[in-house]
Amino acid sequence: MQHLRFIPGLVLAAVCCSGFPGFAQDSESADRLRQWGEWRGPLRTGEAPHADPPVEWSESLNVRWKADLPGLGHSSPVVWGDSVFVTLAVPYGPVLPPVPVTAPGAHDNLDVTRRHHFNVLCFDRNSGELRWQRTVHSAFPHEGGHETASLASASPVTDGKRVYAFFGSHGLHALDFEGTVQWQHFPGKLLSKHAHGEGASPALHDGVLVMNCDHEGRSFIRALSAVTGDVLWERERDEVTSWASPTIVDSGDGTQVIVAGTDRIRAYDLLEGNVIWECGGLSANVVATPIVSQGILIAASSYDTRAMLAIDLAGARGDLTGSRHIIWQTTLRTPYVPSPVIVNDSVMFLRHYQAILSCRNIRTGEETAGPFRLPGLRDIYASPVSAQGRVYIAGLSGRVFVFDAREPMKPLALNELNDSFAATPALVGRQLFLRGAERLYCIEESTGDAFDDR
Repeated sequence: MQHLRFIPGLVLAAVCCSGFPGFAQDSESADRLRQWGEWRGPLRTGEAPHADPPVEWSESLNVRWKADLPGLGHSSPVVWGDSVFVTLAVPYGPVLPPVPVTAPGAHDNLDVTRRHHFNVLCFDRNSGELRWQRTVHSAFPHEGGHETASLASASPVTDGKRVYAFFGSHGLHALDFEGTVQWQHFPGKLLSKHAHGEGASPALHDGVLVMNCDHEGRSFIRALSAVTGDVLWERERDEVTSWASPTIVDSGDGTQVIVAGTDRIRAYDLLEGNVIWECGGLSANVVATPIVSQGILIAASSYDTRAMLAIDLAGARGDLTGSRHIIWQTTLRTPYVPSPVIVNDSVMFLRHYQAILSCRNIRTGEETAGPFRLPGLRDIYASPVSAQGRVYIAGLSGRVFVFDAREPMKPLALNELNDSFAATPALVGRQLFLRGAERLYCIEESTGDAFDDR
């Protein structure tokens, strides 16, 4: 862990809890705000409104526990109550010919010459003890994957009753909190561009699960009952491969499922699946997931050209391309892999997957801070997250940069662990969960030999 000195000349907006974009404010919804049930957190913007995790840690400081992971996965952990869930893929058995054809740069650590078990794991949040591990499917991978990919890149989602683990072509699996499989659904073999692999996470709202299946074949979006796994609706998508996860928002006159793609950003009615609006303007290889705050949607891409759009959702209908609903746009330093994070009135995002951070006012697009280079980081595939005015950005190097956005840019710490982080951190209570290539870490501030209450 390294202490960082003040970097002058950067002013960031204060952070506060924004309106929750999907749930009425009842007691059940209030409980959701204290969990981390999906990979972009309870607000679906990367912010944890009730969390207060540590600022500093190392292998010998503020690590409540760490647990070895028996396989590879880049999916983020999700946390509900005293349970922490992760997914991974474990190779087993002899090498099986023929060896799959892989894209240039296939991952040396991604063994695609053997069968894999696709596993869901549940850890005790307090002790780190492995409660159970379930193999939900076993298969020989039909694609090799990019050098930065894994066979378990889609993050699970939970509603506090079941956990839903998505492995793309290898199925969507619902398990109860005891690890018993409730139902399974297989979307068919999906063929990703350049065999780079699959990674879009499912979205969950009011008992409806939605998965984005954009690939090099017949692309589609499909909604399932979270209780039974029955298909509720499906719509074809005129899209090539994308890795963007659906996001679900309550627009005030209905709940929308929004998915970004190369051809169009589209909003579907959650109940019927009808397209409500669409908008062009992104580029190829869309990875970053759109986020919504204050009724404004931010969508971005940066391969092979750069684009970021801010869309006013009020009254949005039909084709919005070039309309008044596009309140601002930019082609400067837009994100590729990491999704943006909302910090009060600001949207913060990384250039491509590099350690250059930009900050714009969500309503005007004005660049209110930066750009600035994050010290000590290079390649970043995890998305930024925030809590208590602090922003946490994890890198492949095993480092996590923390800064305070409540005052002129104030770097707080550059923390380092003996691992590599491609998964987005989870922030719950006084804890931060980091899923690495080798271990799952629970970070919590300690006082002497004890740890604070959550």
